[in-house]
Amino acid sequence: MSRNTKINGLLLLLVAALAVLPIALGMGEGKEEPFTGADTQAETAITELKPDYEPWFSPLYEPPSGEVESALFALQAALGAGVLAYYFGVRKGRRQGAAAAAAAAAPSSDAPSPDAAGAASDTAATGS
Repeated sequence: MSRNTKINGLLLLLVAALAVLPIALGMGEGKEEPFTGADTQAETAITELKPDYEPWFSPLYEPPSGEVESALFALQAALGAGVLAYYFGVRKGRRQGAAAAAAAAAPSSDAPSPDAAGAASDTAATGS
């Protein structure tokens, strides 16, 4: 098993642990909404500290329900992941293309040189 495979496996286990441990340890028990986002938590804290607070602006679009909001967030995450994957794929392809071009431009040490090939054909033609 290569070093990169081991590192990728450990990273995958770490991500899985970060996703499962809060649920397994019951970190959200006793709360009405155990795993709310930072926006909701900030709004709750501001409302508790200063009930007469007026927001500076209102959202451009207010989703009709929490499910629609979650779907839009998932769509945004998927699009972001797609853009990142495309960027890294193009970058790797360019690097591989440059390496292939460099390898094609450099003379190979396994192939006979043009002088040796010419001498071999001269010898075969004269029969010596």
